[in-house]
Amino acid sequence: MSVVIVNPASASGSTGDVWPQIASDLRSHFGSFRALFTRHPGDAAALANEAARKGAKLIIACGGDGTISEVANGILSSGKDVELGVLPSGTGGDFRRTLEIPSQTRAAAKVLRTGRTVRIDVGRVSFLDHNGAEAMHYFVGVASCGMSTDVIQRAKDRRISFATSMLQTAVRMKPVQLVVQIDDAHERRLVVTNLCVANARYFGGGMKIAPDAKLTDGKFDIVGIGDLSTLKLLTSAPRVYLGSHLSMPEVSHALARKIAIRAADRAATVALEVDGELPGKLPATFQIIPEALRVRVSG
Repeated sequence: MSVVIVNPASASGSTGDVWPQIASDLRSHFGSFRALFTRHPGDAAALANEAARKGAKLIIACGGDGTISEVANGILSSGKDVELGVLPSGTGGDFRRTLEIPSQTRAAAKVLRTGRTVRIDVGRVSFLDHNGAEAMHYFVGVASCGMSTDVIQRAKDRRISFATSMLQTAVRMKPVQLVVQIDDAHERRLVVTNLCVANARYFGGGMKIAPDAKLTDGKFDIVGIGDLSTLKLLTSAPRVYLGSHLSMPEVSHALARKIAIRAADRAATVALEVDGELPGKLPATFQIIPEALRVRVSG
């Protein structure tokens, strides 16, 4: 039987409130399943790992990008070739946008029933957690540092939209100085407002940060947004949502299989964002793992 891992706290807690209706729609348009509910951060990964080891063939993540990322981590860490399904019920919805999975439960359930399976690339990042210990995480969407970490923290703390948080953060944001090594090239110093390591196209609640990214090309899209003034940052925001920002002179774009990033000032703390969560800080090393995960997508 398929397993659905439900994060009742996603979408500001509304997933738990509307779960009976989600479950009814899922049974009607997909079929039978077993539901498991998370109780705290990290629980989805543990539940997915256990379900995979017990023989589940399809594990469906019901929640936002953080829940999907955790379930993917659980599957990948299990060592089992288990398929990931997506039942959107969260705030951002960035990964399901790249997969072109509809946001409505009934339509997404039909994709789970009749969709096709594709193998997608996955990112693996090694970094320092909040206690300074070495940590590793898989990611399916986008990882970043710079302004995005402040935007996410503010949105979580104040329970506001990503767009509102970006406006508030832009007024106070200062650029970060980084040292970056792409593949085996020489290190170079960058001053950026934000730097993204993208496996998928979207992050930040609908920003098409990496419009050319492909989940099956075996490469990251590295997108750097340079030192922009507050006014230029705000007036350029629509271009980022539409994905037309790569032509801006302040924006850099490269393809890579591996990238290492650290703060130029070794004493500085630069936070790291991974699939919409904030697990730690730089230095970080990113590696693409081609075709590492099976995912159910629209037929």
